[in-house]
Amino acid sequence: MNFHDPKANTLFSPYELGSQKLKNRFVMSPMTRSRAVDGRVPNPIAAEYYAQRASAGLIITEATQVSPQGIGYIRTPGIHSKEQVEGWKKVTGAVHKAGGKIFLQLWHVGRISHSDFHDGKPPVSASAIAAEGKTWTQEGQKDYSKPRALDASELPGIVEDFRRGAQNAKDAGFDGVEIHGANGYLLDQFTRDGTNKRTDNYGGSLENRLRFPLEVVDTVVKVWGPERVGYRLSPYFTGHSMSDSNPLATFSQLTDELNKRKLGYIHVIDSPKAAQRITPVLRELFDGTYIVAEGFDAESAADAIARDEADLVAFGKPFISNPDLPERYKKNAKLAEWDAATFYAGGPKDDTQGYTDYPALA
Repeated sequence: MNFHDPKANTLFSPYELGSQKLKNRFVMSPMTRSRAVDGRVPNPIAAEYYAQRASAGLIITEATQVSPQGIGYIRTPGIHSKEQVEGWKKVTGAVHKAGGKIFLQLWHVGRISHSDFHDGKPPVSASAIAAEGKTWTQEGQKDYSKPRALDASELPGIVEDFRRGAQNAKDAGFDGVEIHGANGYLLDQFTRDGTNKRTDNYGGSLENRLRFPLEVVDTVVKVWGPERVGYRLSPYFTGHSMSDSNPLATFSQLTDELNKRKLGYIHVIDSPKAAQRITPVLRELFDGTYIVAEGFDAESAADAIARDEADLVAFGKPFISNPDLPERYKKNAKLAEWDAATFYAGGPKDDTQGYTDYPALA
């Protein structure tokens, strides 16, 4: 644990994330905005978007696929080509110039995809079980395609994709990376027994189900060192047809393994309003920085910090419509309302709409 007097800490007090000094305890959550341009290169205006929000102690980028196989939505950016790296350099440069810190979120969607993104071939997963729901393709919304189960011989290649993505993020000037192990995407599909029905060394026992996600962690840590790597998890997430017979046991063991590897942080989706919360357990198991996310406001976030339930608190939608969110909370100013219709750029609208056009207080 971080041994300190929690009463001395507030949302606005500085924090040391390993060797990195954060100006406050605010984290901007990773949020898909679907505004990448041709080649899945970050939109040039993404530099302005993220720099506008550099008053957060830490920014975590939108989920960014480590390979073409990891694509599941239109206009999401990648980190697997030279052009993408060059696009991200503009973002990190702008954020650093504005005094901010920024991590890139490494992503592979697994089965949450459609064959349209893969030349008509099925997406991949731990097992050949389809998720219920729809994704946006170039031809509009379509049901998720039934995936094929990955062969064990393919997994080292995906681990290599994450390693390359981690190295590309370093080359692009990021301050660290977050591995997306949450929300029913590929690593989560291997972790939970509702989606992992394998009978090889990557399925069955909890140890086997965690094998592939931890192989990804280990390769990313080799690139960055443990203190600049985070991992996002969502133990009670039930979207994307996700389930697990014992989330407490599954995610306690995963957290214990991440702790053994001395990861810089875990980022846990665990709403303060949820009837069942896992933070009290995982917080005790993890010695590094603990970030909580989902549905926090100024009051509940301040309470989490004051009670030492978390070190940092992540905010999503409020950061979309309030680029200067920490300042607004500090001044007890009214928050601007977000427009859900412009969360994602799907049509002919100007990409700046609902993206870079929310004004700061002054």
